[in-house]
Amino acid sequence: MDMDFSPAAFFDLEGFEHAALFDGLDYVWQALGDSLGKYLAEHARAEIRGTVMDGAWIDPKNPVFIGEGTVVEPGAMIKGPTIIGRNSQVRQGAYVRGNVLVGDQCVVGHTTELKGAVMLDGAQAGHFAYIGDTIAGNRVNFGAGTKCANLKVLPGTVCVKVGSDRIDTGLRKFGAIIGDDTELGCNSVTSPGTILGKRCVVYPCATIGGVIPADTIVKHHPALEHITRQDT
Repeated sequence: MDMDFSPAAFFDLEGFEHAALFDGLDYVWQALGDSLGKYLAEHARAEIRGTVMDGAWIDPKNPVFIGEGTVVEPGAMIKGPTIIGRNSQVRQGAYVRGNVLVGDQCVVGHTTELKGAVMLDGAQAGHFAYIGDTIAGNRVNFGAGTKCANLKVLPGTVCVKVGSDRIDTGLRKFGAIIGDDTELGCNSVTSPGTILGKRCVVYPCATIGGVIPADTIVKHHPALEHITRQDT
């Protein structure tokens, strides 16, 4: 098996304020789970530099940091520990469940839920997304209704599948690694342990898994049948 799963293979970390999260990792997914929790325990602090509108709820017991220019709209709920960078949006009805790191100029959209997740700068999940135990690279876009499934139906840890080989991540919950500038179409689903390289495009309504190399287009064409109504 000759594949590069290091963070640098998926993300440009130059200029990312929290690049230290990925220091020394052989496998990019090692930044999730306990590693993310420890990083947030060391770096998250209770401070609001942006705007929290009336009707939003910010965890009073666990640290939540909100950067300059970021706006949290009414109805959003943010649990700590969480860090949200500068000039981002947390829109109405968003649910940030804690152990979350969001970069600059990101969008956590209407009824979007984040849990144990990282969004690098410019990542956007504008509508109805679930992003669980997932790392989204710079400028990744989640189409409306995108789901990153993070828990296997069967017991055991999540494995990354590379052809006939399997790499045990040691994580019971692991959604996806999504490389820089990748686009996921509306209502697409990533199975637990999905790895998407940089600049991929996933068609709407596709369910994907395994390792998908950079610059890949994943097409999904369901068969539609058109039948003339008989009651006219």
